[in-house]
Amino acid sequence: MTTDFIKLGVAGIQALQPYQAGKPIDELKREMGITEVIKLASNENPIGPGSKSLDAIREVLEDLALYPDGSGFALKHKLAEKFGLKADEITLGNGSSEIFTLLLRCYVTDQHEVVYSQHGFAMYSILTRSVGATPVVVPALNHGHDLDAMAAAINDKTALVFIANPNNPTGTYVTEDQIRAFMAKVPEHVIVVLDEAYAEYVEQADYADGLKLVDDYANLVVTRTFSKAYGLAALRIGYGVSNAAIADMMNRVREPFNVNSLALVAAEAALDDQVHLEKSRRVNHEGIQQLMAGFEKMGLEYIPTVGNFISVNVGRDAAPVYQELLRHGMIVRPIGGDYELPHYLRVTIGLPEQNRAFLDALAKVLA
Repeated sequence: MTTDFIKLGVAGIQALQPYQAGKPIDELKREMGITEVIKLASNENPIGPGSKSLDAIREVLEDLALYPDGSGFALKHKLAEKFGLKADEITLGNGSSEIFTLLLRCYVTDQHEVVYSQHGFAMYSILTRSVGATPVVVPALNHGHDLDAMAAAINDKTALVFIANPNNPTGTYVTEDQIRAFMAKVPEHVIVVLDEAYAEYVEQADYADGLKLVDDYANLVVTRTFSKAYGLAALRIGYGVSNAAIADMMNRVREPFNVNSLALVAAEAALDDQVHLEKSRRVNHEGIQQLMAGFEKMGLEYIPTVGNFISVNVGRDAAPVYQELLRHGMIVRPIGGDYELPHYLRVTIGLPEQNRAFLDALAKVLA
């Protein structure tokens, strides 16, 4: 082969590394020859989907030969009804990360800059570089967003700002007052993306609920997902809420039928399943308390979290600790590399027995 197909590729993509998801359970079983594996790496809901979503999926299984509703009419109107939105403000995506992709395609070029925080979600960097834009990474403040510094980083080249709230992987959050103060400093032509993938887990009263703010700011886009608290990660469905003009732009480049029929009906049913959502929140709250108590017993520092995961400082390079945990059948997530937290592991909140098994394995590895 004489052609270098890497060098032939788009300049912004040549230097990228693929997003590294949590190791699959079956892969670890094959590699280690073990049968018992617990995965606490990908912030999945440990209780799974709700019964209403499962029932909704069963009802449409015989229609798999038909294309889904490309407009997502029923789900958009359900979201609008539930959260006091307008249907034309909503863009449906294959996970909320597709909304990021659509926004960058619409508004960001290789002449632009994109601002986001240190320790922010890895896809912000990947997507920014993929369109040839310049990433502007603002140092974190107490492992979270320094919104004053981020506002100061905005200039004439800035097209878009990412704010993860809560932030993944640190679990920190910003308040409504902080977001409003930040938005007051942002020029109206700069789009601010408020990534709320874990919003349903937040219990703090001062949390900045973006769905209540989006009508106040024409340049604010709020993204949410059904992958976390609603337990539908395998179906890949999320949505963005923005002013209608931004939604219109995204729909011009959105692929047809980007959300499948099973995802559409499962998500719609999930919005009516308050029992499942409350159980997800309760299991998560109790799991956070369990893990924090375990870390304190071992004398380990951790970052207080409002999401469905927690990052713990193991007091040494976390990569070898992660590898040893794999030998114990325990999959978590090291967050060195681009996340710049080399001594930390991010642990998804699991069921009580899963949390206990992780704490026991961690104690053995660190002994």
